[in-house]
Amino acid sequence: MPPRSAPLHAVAPGVAWFAGRRARGVVEHADLGARPDALATPGWWALVGEFEGRVDAWRFAHVEDDDTPVAATAWAGPPPAAWTSSLDHQDYVAAVHRVRAHVREGVVYQANLCRVLRAPLAPPGGEPDARALAARLVAGNPAPYAGGVHVPRGGDVPGAWVVTASPELFLRVQDGTVTSGPIKGTAVTAAGLSAKDRAENVMITDLVRNDLQRVCRAGTVRVTQLLGVEQHPGLVHLVSTVAGELTAEVREAPDAVAQVLAATYPPGSVSGAPKSSALRVIAELEREARGPYCGLVGWAHVGADGRLTAELAVGIRTFWWRDGVLRFGTGAGITWASDAEQEWRETELKASRLVALASR
Repeated sequence: MPPRSAPLHAVAPGVAWFAGRRARGVVEHADLGARPDALATPGWWALVGEFEGRVDAWRFAHVEDDDTPVAATAWAGPPPAAWTSSLDHQDYVAAVHRVRAHVREGVVYQANLCRVLRAPLAPPGGEPDARALAARLVAGNPAPYAGGVHVPRGGDVPGAWVVTASPELFLRVQDGTVTSGPIKGTAVTAAGLSAKDRAENVMITDLVRNDLQRVCRAGTVRVTQLLGVEQHPGLVHLVSTVAGELTAEVREAPDAVAQVLAATYPPGSVSGAPKSSALRVIAELEREARGPYCGLVGWAHVGADGRLTAELAVGIRTFWWRDGVLRFGTGAGITWASDAEQEWRETELKASRLVALASR
């Protein structure tokens, strides 16, 4: 086996599909923590980041202008009754009250409280076909940042199995500009969006603005949309947009992606404010690692001239499969104004449609 995080001597199995591109055949893998300058290598890369910090990238040999996830088999998911939650209703409500206590004590203004749904799924013959689930999601829950990565485990490179129907832009890098589109505020209809939703969105938008200022030229970071309403299947979101111009030092650095991630990761909308304090609260209250959920999933292209273009989604509305278990995360932002039962219902709203699509 070649050294971890290294180019390969042969093409390894793997597929990815995002934003009008479909890729196959892995020629290189990189753990960006160990090789922060890996994406200086020209080519098309798929990225998956875990909320806990690790970010992996795979460079693909063949890329074509089609993001249709061509599946070899039809999707056969777990039965609906097989899903369990890392936090049940009672535990989640208790955790909401604990977050509110932290707000009262001045530890955080907001923390995103999540739970992981899991169901056994061990198809005969190995791993389920990620493209089959992706095709079902595209038909039943189209999303602006839909995509996926499936690199089989047990081969010459670390594996991945992630399918996303994410509605949320984490980072777009294009022509030296970095853009983020944090989502905070969810309801069935626009009329259901509350003052709490709007206040929460403004908090996180300010956090994202501060994150981007670490890698952008002074005076260029701006909020280009505040509290926009977006319609998605079965619900609406409040979405703001923040953009800035990368400094010349970051833009021209071989580790530009790693520098931007160091300033912004994990995404503010799924952690909280202040981010460092929110992460401690999350570690205290959540019972299962989030993995790719609330991390990142997306792609980056490096031209022969070194020009970087990337589009990374926040890993929400995202399934991942590992060790015979299919997982899906759901959560809600908790503030002092939160009602615990309402926050639980929000997690149910976000999960119900997608889990139904992924089940038999």
